[in-house]
Amino acid sequence: MKKAVVGKIVPDTKLQATADKTFRLHDLKGKYTVLYFYPKDDTPGCTLEGQDFRDRAGEFKKLKAAVYGISRDSLASHEKFKAKFKFPFDLISDEDEALCRIFDVIREKSLYGRKYLGVDRSTFILDQDGVLRHEFRGVKVKGHVDEVIEEIRKLQKPASKRQ
Repeated sequence: MKKAVVGKIVPDTKLQATADKTFRLHDLKGKYTVLYFYPKDDTPGCTLEGQDFRDRAGEFKKLKAAVYGISRDSLASHEKFKAKFKFPFDLISDEDEALCRIFDVIREKSLYGRKYLGVDRSTFILDQDGVLRHEFRGVKVKGHVDEVIEEIRKLQKPASKRQ
């Protein structure tokens, strides 16, 4: 399976999302896209991250950037999570880890001394052509959405003004 690489077009894949939508990476062309991967629906850190993206939805809209949350949870779980916190963006169900593998976000984790494979909280920004432009790995929730918005603003500056 191909992996996502900064500076290259992201390999296409097709998954189910909330609101009975089919999500395809190659359908996202024409706008910036933020894909944020999180471990589990309705857990404290994941809820806070989703709320931060929700609360800044107007800024993402002004930047012409679509936001999608992705985890290995089922569509039914995603629908409940989205409704409970009124997320204005869709959540993508990646139960078979297809998108997780493309973006290489499955990592060994440890909880109470028990090792397991889980989703490493990560965010990726794609440009209007489907090219991966920036990745954030091992994300800490506090202040993260600010970093994402700032990076999109940088990417949108004319090349002559980028530093």
